[in-house]
Amino acid sequence: METPLQLYDPRDGDVALKVASLPGGLDLAQTLRFNYFTAVWVQEGCGTFWADLARYDFEAGSLLFFVPYQSFRLLSETPARGLVIQFHANFLCIETHHAEVGCNGVLFNDVYGVPLVRLNAGHEGEFLGIVDSMRGELEASGLAHSEVLLSYLKIFLVKAARLKLEQQGRLQPAASKRPPVLDELKRLIEEHYRAEHSPGYYAQQLHLAPKSLAKLVKKHFHKTLTELIRDCVLRQAKWELLHTLKPVKQIAAEVGFQDELYFSRLFKRATGCAPSFFREFETSIRGGQNVWVR
Repeated sequence: METPLQLYDPRDGDVALKVASLPGGLDLAQTLRFNYFTAVWVQEGCGTFWADLARYDFEAGSLLFFVPYQSFRLLSETPARGLVIQFHANFLCIETHHAEVGCNGVLFNDVYGVPLVRLNAGHEGEFLGIVDSMRGELEASGLAHSEVLLSYLKIFLVKAARLKLEQQGRLQPAASKRPPVLDELKRLIEEHYRAEHSPGYYAQQLHLAPKSLAKLVKKHFHKTLTELIRDCVLRQAKWELLHTLKPVKQIAAEVGFQDELYFSRLFKRATGCAPSFFREFETSIRGGQNVWVR
């Protein structure tokens, strides 16, 4: 018989996959930050939630998704009840196994989208069945224990990613009353965020007044243009820190910061830790398996 699910960090004794009920040990009204991928399923309640500085509304039947080291909190107008699923990259690294689960850039790491999937009554029964199976397996320790849990988690994420893509497709014609200029903005940011951090640059390229562009971005992306650019920078910087041996100074320069200290302060404000600590801590936990020498 196999041993129960392995600890991802023996120093703290935290397991690699957690499923908990809300309300429970987590006070979601407080600003939280974990080195887990986190999915919050709000089954009852409604209110507002923040992912970093971006603010969104939620209601019963919402799945919310947060990446490791991202700050988030929920302010519920009515008592919230639900579930929290958390998993560490040691158990499933969605950046590495994105082809298997298809949720990277859909559920997680989508700097332009709302990190939310809506569930109707039919969906809720299906997802609850998956979570119940996951909980049952967490209490067991039989043959291929970790493999079974990993399968349930992948099914949960794949179905959520499919649902979000379907919802985006259905809502696109109406909800996205999003001006075409914002699609051009996304293209420009992805091409130039490493070198161009000034909102004024993008306004100039799009032939818009900076204030007009700022209003459009805030309305449709729920964050400022500066925050959008920052999120792209951090997404790339975290990947480089985790998966390469490049010095922090080199990574900072590659994402447009000649001043390593300024980059480090920006990174720490966003993640709660310095780039060097982020790399050393996560590499230690992952046993060095995250580093790909190029």
